[in-house]
Amino acid sequence: MNKLLDCITNKNSTEVPVWFMRQAGRYLPEFREIRKNNQNFIKLCLNPNLVKEITLQPLKRFDLDAAIIFSDILMIPYALGQKVEFKKGMGPVLGDIDIKKIIKVKDKDFLKKLTPVYKGMKKIRNSLKEKKVIGFTGAPWTLLVYMLHKKSPKKNFKFNNTFKKERLLLRLLKKIEKSIYLHAKKQFNAGANIIQIFDSWAGLIPQKKLNRYCYEPTKRIVKKLKKDGIPVVCFPRGIGKNYISFCSKVKPDCINIDYDINPKWARNKFNQIPIQGGLDPKLLLKNKVKLKKEVENYLKTFSGYPYIFNLGHGVLPQTKPETIKYITDLVRERL
Repeated sequence: MNKLLDCITNKNSTEVPVWFMRQAGRYLPEFREIRKNNQNFIKLCLNPNLVKEITLQPLKRFDLDAAIIFSDILMIPYALGQKVEFKKGMGPVLGDIDIKKIIKVKDKDFLKKLTPVYKGMKKIRNSLKEKKVIGFTGAPWTLLVYMLHKKSPKKNFKFNNTFKKERLLLRLLKKIEKSIYLHAKKQFNAGANIIQIFDSWAGLIPQKKLNRYCYEPTKRIVKKLKKDGIPVVCFPRGIGKNYISFCSKVKPDCINIDYDINPKWARNKFNQIPIQGGLDPKLLLKNKVKLKKEVENYLKTFSGYPYIFNLGHGVLPQTKPETIKYITDLVRERL
């Protein structure tokens, strides 16, 4: 069995798998060359041949244990009929939302729009032998925020301003939840071995609303996927000490920690749930002495614990490819 899958499903702690969130992306010159000739990001994510090529680019450079499909969490709002664009210097920009219309979108129509994604996944799977493939999706809350706020909520997001008609929004949340499950299962059927659920903006949820918008909808998705035999990694970024209650209620097969989480605290609190990630992506922009010290700290902290080396968020565009190789080699040398 591949060491990544073995760590997640069997809690094997003898080897440390390694891969990187956003390992296929803007820090690679070969990706930038493709992107230069493909300005429409959504169309790029719907090009099975280029999806395969981009997904495999980091594996040609580095000794990684998995490929993660080149795609985007906003493919779900796109397939539900909301306009999605990526503008230079602004990131994602979404169009006006017609909630009642989105709720009525049929499952078959939703999946049909994403068929090229699944074709891309099949091409990736057919190109790899020992390596595993990770499919992914956004979590219900994070997708809901993007769909309502219509852009990144990094600035000027206020819960009460965005969530005024809560009863209608909960119906939309249910629709998103079902769409996530369908998208994740389709990726698995097309060749993914593992599904990661990214709740990138979970840290914006008020404490008293965490159960309604984070735990419960994610729990239902995870439960269905696990029933289908699909291993699930969850990444509720930014929820701090609430990681404990998240793990207790949602019961993911593996939990991805962010860079604000103390690794020793996580090891002591997560009750042998396999842990992934943690390293601050900004450290990849620093000198190698400090970087090596931090990498070794994570490896030492999780020695004898089921752990997957990764970051506490995605690889930054300014990262040098040789830094990814340097870290990968450090992890391999420690084994």
